[in-house]
Amino acid sequence: MARILIVDDDELVAELASEVLIDTGHACGWVTSAESAWQCLRRKRPDLLLLDQALPGESGLSLLRRLRQSAELYDLPVVMFTAMNGAADETQAIYAGAQDFIRKPFDAGLLVRRVGRIITLRGDRPRHVDLATVLATESGLAPALPVAMPRRVL
Repeated sequence: MARILIVDDDELVAELASEVLIDTGHACGWVTSAESAWQCLRRKRPDLLLLDQALPGESGLSLLRRLRQSAELYDLPVVMFTAMNGAADETQAIYAGAQDFIRKPFDAGLLVRRVGRIITLRGDRPRHVDLATVLATESGLAPALPVAMPRRVL
């Protein structure tokens, strides 16, 4: 089971995606703006973020860039979850640090598979390691990081 935060200004889409993921055993919640997402992320870190590009105020892409610059949230897996459908939009999202890109309207089976794949890929890593520790480890100034047990994906 993973904890997933959905950021989408269309509450109907967010609720539908949430129900699909809850039915597969994940815990989900959603917010409708980048600012609300940032506040939630600072309080409790989810395992995955589904992020819409077109949000009121700050865009999803801007929030993604802010996450990648944050020492606490730089390694949070993000899937862009958007109605934008150009190849340039997908390339831009991946370049900014998204792990995947799902177009809306979405296929429930595809959503479940993509989320499961990302959770599985992260399963053998610690949930989060602060950036200073990662840099110290990679430079040889600190011992190697422990490997967490893989999470079971339903």
